[in-house]
Amino acid sequence: MSGLAPGAAYVSASDGVRIYAEAHGAGEPIVFSTGYCQTHENFRPQVDSFVAAGFRVVLWDFRGHGLSEAPASPAAYSMPQVVDDLARVLDWAAPGQRAVVGGLSFGGLASQHFALAYPGRVSALVLIASGPGFKNPKAQSDWEAQMSRIADRLERVGFEGYTSGRSAPNAIGLRPELPAAQAAGRAIEAQNPRGVALFGRRVAGPAPSTMERLGEIRVPALVLVGALDGAYLRAAEVMKAKLPNARFALIPGAGHCVNIEQSEAFDRAVLEFLRSR
Repeated sequence: MSGLAPGAAYVSASDGVRIYAEAHGAGEPIVFSTGYCQTHENFRPQVDSFVAAGFRVVLWDFRGHGLSEAPASPAAYSMPQVVDDLARVLDWAAPGQRAVVGGLSFGGLASQHFALAYPGRVSALVLIASGPGFKNPKAQSDWEAQMSRIADRLERVGFEGYTSGRSAPNAIGLRPELPAAQAAGRAIEAQNPRGVALFGRRVAGPAPSTMERLGEIRVPALVLVGALDGAYLRAAEVMKAKLPNARFALIPGAGHCVNIEQSEAFDRAVLEFLRSR
């Protein structure tokens, strides 16, 4: 672990893959899981404010992403493995404690799968610009094709131009001039494109839907979305309707990366939810 920043570690997954994680502060743990192609740096803006509010903030990178190891075998990538990776990160960061489990986009879907697999370990859910996956086979097929195209591009040219082109709004947000967006972009472009491509084909693309099981998730859940994030507004409405104990927050002036674009409004909405459970 030498050379790592204070509060950081490599957590050993069930198959020996090294998963990068950080933990900051004390108190009730809250873990933030990122979207596909993003890294833990995308949630850096939340660390100081949530630590000040009395939380232990946990950031991490999916396998194949960021500073986590990128195994070469496609068999190393699956949704159950990602859920188990998250469980081991929480074992390291907050052993024996229930946690607030939050995630953006794919990270929100992974958080739903975690809550279904480990209901006793979740005190609340924060689902950010996310959805429950696709029930319609055609929509699922189209999504997998999109993930495959992204993977093809990554294998062909890597992350060159990724955070300054068409992918930028979903990668770093609608305000690329912000220092937090620039830091997130540098971390994204430094990734191993092969690992992220494998993750897209094996995990993010074929990720099972939680649509029919949302009623099983009884913990308080915040469904939060940016008002400009047209692709996820409908999905947010569906989750709000199907989760038994859900609240909804719409953040004005924000797109997909709402926690970067409107960090103060995002932090305020999430903290108000957590304080009022």
